[in-house]
Order: sequence, then structure tokens, then C-alpha cells
Amino acid sequence: MAQEPGTPGPETPTERTSATPAPVELSDLAALKALAQPRRQRMLQHLTLHGPATSATLARALGLNTGSTSYHLRELARYGFVEETEAGAGTGAGAGAGETGTGAGVAKAAEERRPERAPGHGRERWWRAVPGDRRFPPRSRQSAEMRHVMDELNHHAYAADLELFEQLQRGSAESGPWADAFPYSRGTIRLTPAELGAFFEEYIALLNRYKRPEAETPTGARTVLTRFLAFPAPLIDADADADAAAVDADSGAGAGVDAGAEVALARPANAAPVHNRKETEPS
Repeated sequence: MAQEPGTPGPETPTERTSATPAPVELSDLAALKALAQPRRQRMLQHLTLHGPATSATLARALGLNTGSTSYHLRELARYGFVEETEAGAGTGAGAGAGETGTGAGVAKAAEERRPERAPGHGRERWWRAVPGDRRFPPRSRQSAEMRHVMDELNHHAYAADLELFEQLQRGSAESGPWADAFPYSRGTIRLTPAELGAFFEEYIALLNRYKRPEAETPTGARTVLTRFLAFPAPLIDADADADAAAVDADSGAGAGVDAGAEVALARPANAAPVHNRKETEPS
């Protein structure tokens, strides 16, 4: 039996040491193209958020036709992103698989589903998103065509994330402890590329610490969407660097470039600029 949240014991996230999947790099251009297709991203997101579904369930939830969803499911299965599962098995959300989807939950949709028969099997075909630690090749190793595919994939993925967040804000029907359960952080740190890589691996390890089978998930738990994005700030030229250092020295902030930037932004609107470049001029 799973421990209740906050109860000491071997099942607590801090101490759990369950096996984690090894990272798999998606370097096959055909697989990336299959994943980047917008409808497939929506289907994967639905399977991840709402659990296993049939092509008919997905068609109704996403406003598609069953022929289309059946085709896209086969293509996703071809590259290992989805797989067949037992009918209705694990109707909870997926365990860290794909990241796409909207629509009604599987439990409600299952009540009104139309039979979807597998040829020669006489049964419904249920599909689930396959969990895994999938990585994309570093941009320096991507061909021009792969970069184009990745840009499309990221564009649709970020748009879907924003839509989910805005959907929650528009609904705003949350109550109880979940009404305040929206941790949010914006920060800056100074790192080398190697340190940023290590930071990312620690983040993945933290996520894996909190993953657990459905049977071990305590009552009251919900699917929580986590997104990690880190990118280097644009480089500034030497004179702007010197300006930032001067502001730091004058203010006595002693907290690095970030503190200096905050002080500079806090200057009165009519104050003389610290250099002769207008904000509207390109660097």
C-alpha cells in the first residue's frame, strides 16, 4: 500500500529508488516527422492526460474521424510512441509519456464508445502512450531538414502547452487545495554548458523520483503537467557589459549582472542614459 503524503516510510518520493528508463535519442528523421504531425501531437497529449483510448474515442474527443485517428495511431505505433493495451486498462493519465491532447476523459468517453474491431481479432483496439525518456539530438548535430522538423514540432508543442494553461485559467473552477497549487518560477543562473547539462539531468532525476505505478498513487493525486525550458540570454557587447558593471558598483548591489539589470530598469524614465545607444536601435 502506498504511504499517505508526508508519511515517513520506504514509499516516499524522496527515498524511492525505482528503476528509471534509459534515455533514448530520437535521431531518425522519419520518426521525428511522424511525431511532429500536429494531429498526432494532439492524440499523444490526449493519451498522456486521459489514459488509454480507442481511435473512436480520440476521434470524438478531438473532432476528427475514426479513419484519420486509426491511421495516425498506426504511424505513432510504427515508431514506438504508442502501443496496444488491454481494453480500458490503466484509465488514469499516462506516466510521463507523450505531451499533447485535449478533450473528454476516457472514463466518460468509454461509456459511449462505438466498437472498434481489430481485423481478425473481434475486439476493440485500445492504445496507450508509451512512457520513456526520449531526447532530441543537439542542434549542432541536426541537419537543416531536421532543424526544420524540430522547429515545427516545438512550435506546436509550445502552443499546445499555452492553450492548456489558458484553458485552466479560463475554467478557473478549481477549489480546495488545488486552487493554490500552481508553483511558478522565473529565474536566472550563470552556468557553463556542462553545468546546464548536469542541471537538466538532475531535473529529470527529480521527476523520476516522483513517478510511481497507478497502484501506488495516493488518493487525491492528479496529473500535474511539468515543463522545463532553459535558454542562454542574448550576448551583450563589451560597452553594455561595462555599463552593467558600473551600475553594480554604483548601487553596491554585489549580486552580479542580474541585480545590476534590475537597478538599471528601476532608473527614472527621465534619467540620462548610461550610454549613447537608444533602446530602439539594434545592437
